[in-house]
Amino acid sequence: MAKVNTPIKPFKATAFYNGKFVDITEKDVLGKWAVFFFYPADFTFVCPTELGDLADHYEELQKLGVEVFSVSTDTHFTHKAWHDSSETIGKIKYYMVGDQTFQLANNFDVLRDGQGLADRATFIVDPEGIIQAIEITAEGIGRDASDLLRKIKAAQYVASHPGEVCPAKWKEGDKTLAPSLDLVGKI
Repeated sequence: MAKVNTPIKPFKATAFYNGKFVDITEKDVLGKWAVFFFYPADFTFVCPTELGDLADHYEELQKLGVEVFSVSTDTHFTHKAWHDSSETIGKIKYYMVGDQTFQLANNFDVLRDGQGLADRATFIVDPEGIIQAIEITAEGIGRDASDLLRKIKAAQYVASHPGEVCPAKWKEGDKTLAPSLDLVGKI
């Protein structure tokens, strides 16, 4: 089972990226921050709203050194067809990973029993390939890329500032906490 503070497992998949089909592995993730953004299926309802929202934030994510891997159990061919036929999906510049063998969905433990579809799940992975955050929502609950961006900034801050933590609602530039015996019972 994928858990926070555990490494991602080895994988091999094909993605639609920059107008081409490219093979990717876990080695392509190492050395940078990454988001694995699982969704149930192409040509659906909530999924394109989420993927479009993520596309709108992709440039800012890139400036933070974050690569995005959207993943469904559709093929990379289906991703290309959807990209070519939908205005919302057509603006995507990040990887659209085909997981028809279910390797990634199984590695991250988000494959729905008996359905062949992935849950709506997000994983933030640090440059060492360690999972730093997980979010899984029910079918009808779409995710918000601006909140994902906030979580990534917090994860990056904590990684680069040992001994500090980000409290609830933390935003870039806000005060952090330095856990100590002196803070116990005073927050």
